[in-house]
Amino acid sequence: MGEPLKRRLQQSRFESAQHEAVLNLMVAAAYVRARIERVCAEHALTEGQYNALRILRGVHPDGYPRCDIARRLIERAPDVTRLIDRLETQGLVERSRSGADKRLSITRITRKGLAVLERMQPAMSAVHHELIERMSDRDARELSRICEGIYDVEE
Repeated sequence: MGEPLKRRLQQSRFESAQHEAVLNLMVAAAYVRARIERVCAEHALTEGQYNALRILRGVHPDGYPRCDIARRLIERAPDVTRLIDRLETQGLVERSRSGADKRLSITRITRKGLAVLERMQPAMSAVHHELIERMSDRDARELSRICEGIYDVEE
């Protein structure tokens, strides 16, 4: 264990097993993110925009207020309003005022947004398949357990 990380970082030893594990997690996360970002870039999207579109597709034909989108994002975005603005400029989402509270803006995915996700699906599925076939169900459950133990803390 540790040889791929040692080669990748050109480092011969680590402070501890935990230090090595955290570095491995960071390198693996960067690898996964780069693969996903490549697919997103081919469709003129960022990873955050793709994530927001997937969130909105999940609630389609309804939508979410900005704060609900922000809570559901994989990576917390400091300015969700601008992220949504860019998607709206591209015609991928639309905003409307809530009937109950006129101060509340609801964002919905458009047909064009759904079409973009549909076009992206084969490439995203290929990335996920590539990653999934590298681990057993048991390893996947263990990885999930470890990751949840790292980030599931009260904020």
